[in-house]
Amino acid sequence: MNDLFSTALSRRDLLQRSGLGLGMIGLLGTLADGARGHSTPAALSPLAPRQPHFPAKAKHFVHLFMNGGPSHVDTFDPKPLLAKYHGKPLPNPNLRTERKTAGAMRSPFAFQRYGQSGIEVSELFARTARSIDDIAVVRSLHAEVPNHEPSLMLMNCGDGRLPRPSVGAWITYGLGSENQNLPGFLALCPGGYPIVATQNWRAAFLPGAYQGTYIDTQHTDIRKLIENIQNPSLSTKEQRRQLDLVHRLNQRHQSQRPNDPQLEARIQSFELAYRMQMEATDAFDLHREPLKIRELYGSGVHGRQLLITRRLLERGVRVVQVWSGGGQPWDNHDNLEKQHRQLAQSWDGAIAAFLLDLKQRGMLESTLILWSGEFGRTPVAELPGLSGRDHNHYGFSVWLAGGGVKGGMVHGATDEFGFAAVEKRVHVHDLHATILHLLGFDHEKLTYRYAGRDFRLTDVHGHVIKELLA
Repeated sequence: MNDLFSTALSRRDLLQRSGLGLGMIGLLGTLADGARGHSTPAALSPLAPRQPHFPAKAKHFVHLFMNGGPSHVDTFDPKPLLAKYHGKPLPNPNLRTERKTAGAMRSPFAFQRYGQSGIEVSELFARTARSIDDIAVVRSLHAEVPNHEPSLMLMNCGDGRLPRPSVGAWITYGLGSENQNLPGFLALCPGGYPIVATQNWRAAFLPGAYQGTYIDTQHTDIRKLIENIQNPSLSTKEQRRQLDLVHRLNQRHQSQRPNDPQLEARIQSFELAYRMQMEATDAFDLHREPLKIRELYGSGVHGRQLLITRRLLERGVRVVQVWSGGGQPWDNHDNLEKQHRQLAQSWDGAIAAFLLDLKQRGMLESTLILWSGEFGRTPVAELPGLSGRDHNHYGFSVWLAGGGVKGGMVHGATDEFGFAAVEKRVHVHDLHATILHLLGFDHEKLTYRYAGRDFRLTDVHGHVIKELLA
C-alpha cells in the first residue's frame, strides 16, 4: 500500500518527468511573498499576521454593503433643486437612463445639518449622522455601467467582467489575520446569497485561504448560523484523531505535489473548521454581551450583524463585509419612499451604535469602515408615476470612517440635480487605492503573480484620495 501511494503519478508528475519545464511553479510562493514586500516562511499559516508596506492606523476593514443601490439624493447628497422640477423634464440634454423616465423626482425625505462640520444628511440616517464628524462623505463616486452584476464585481473585486480576487481577499493576503481559529474574512448576509453570490467575496487566483466565509445571519441559533459547526457523532477528541490522520495523508500526498494551491487550501480548511468549533461558538453568542449593549444595537438583524462584527474584530478577524440581505433590497424602482425608509430604519440605529461602541472601546482608530452600494439612483423617476428611481452609475455617494480617515468632511460633488459626478471625481479604482493606503499598502505594489503577469486590485488604475487622509 505504501509503495503504491508513493509511486502513483498524477498528470502533473507525468508532465514534470516528461521535461515540460513545470519546475518554475516552485517559485510561485517566493514571488508572491516578494510582491508583498516581505518574506513569509513556507511552513507558516497563510493567515499568519504580516506587516504592510508602511505603518498605518487601520488594522481591520468593515464594509457595510447596501446592495441594490441606495439613492444618494435621498441619503447623503441633498439636491433641493429637484423640488422645483418635480414631475418635469430636467434641463440636462446629457441625462441618459436605462429606462424611460417620468421627470424629476424630489426627495421625500428632509435633510438637516449635523455636527460641528454641518454636513447635511437625510432623516433616513439621522442617528448615524450624530457621528458625522468622524465620517468622510464622498459625493463624487462613479462606476462604469448601470447594471447590478458588473457593478457589484467592480465594487467588490475591481473588475466588472473578469474573475478577480475580492477586496477582502486582497487585504487578508496582505495582512493575514490576528486569529488563527477564525476565518480572516467573513461575509455576513441574512437570507441567502446576494446577486452573483460567492463571487462577491471570492479569492479567485489567490490561495483559497483568503476567500470570504459566508454566514447567514438571519439565524440566531449557532448551529444554523454556521452550518456543521458541531459534529453530532464524534467528540472533539475523536475529531482531533480523525483530523490528524487526514492531515498525515494529505501531507504525504502534498510532498509528492509541492506548491499545489488547491491541496493547500483543503488542508487549511480542515484545520480551520476544527479550530472554529470553540472560537466561533463564543464569537457569535451575543448572550455573552451585557444587556445594555444588546439594547444599544437593537434586536433587528442588522443590529445583530454589527454586534457580531464588533466581537469578531475584537478577536482579530481582519475583514468583515456586512450585507443588507440576499438579492438586492435597495433596488427600489418604485415605492422608494416606503422601502428606503424601512431599510434605513433597520440600519440607522445599528450603524450609530456600532460607531459609538467602537469609539468608546478605542477600536474606531484601528478599524476602517466603508458604507456603500454598487451604484446610486437617478434624480428622475421611472415610469409610471413618481415613486421610484432607476440605477445611476454616473455619480453617487459613499462614506468612510475610522482608521486614518479625516472625519467631518465632504469630498467632491455631483451636478445640481445629482445625476453625475462633476467635482473631484472618484472612480471605484481610486476608492480601492485609498482603502489599501489606509491599511498600509501601496496599491501598485500589493501584487500576486498569476498566468505570467503581476495582478493587483486596482489593475493599472487608481489614485489615492489624499484629501480623505487624516
